[in-house]
Amino acid sequence: MADTVRCWFVERDYNDRDLIIITYATPEGDRVYRRELAAQVVDSSTVTAARDVDPDNLEAVDDPETRERYAAEAERVANEHDPDERI
Repeated sequence: MADTVRCWFVERDYNDRDLIIITYATPEGDRVYRRELAAQVVDSSTVTAARDVDPDNLEAVDDPETRERYAAEAERVANEHDPDERI
């Protein structure tokens, strides 16, 4: 896809509003895309190994340790899964 950035699944988290937060990061771990999903629709929603994201929808990762962790996880997921593979 033109004008998009390939991001890899790096984290799944939950919040106090019963939402699941799916985080995708760039291979460098310096930018992320977060998607909030209601817990009851996660099974029907496809969470894939990678997403092509509009650069305007990416947030910067300021913490160096988090960037490093996201970069390592993005590399692991990219090496072990096809981009469209469901995770």
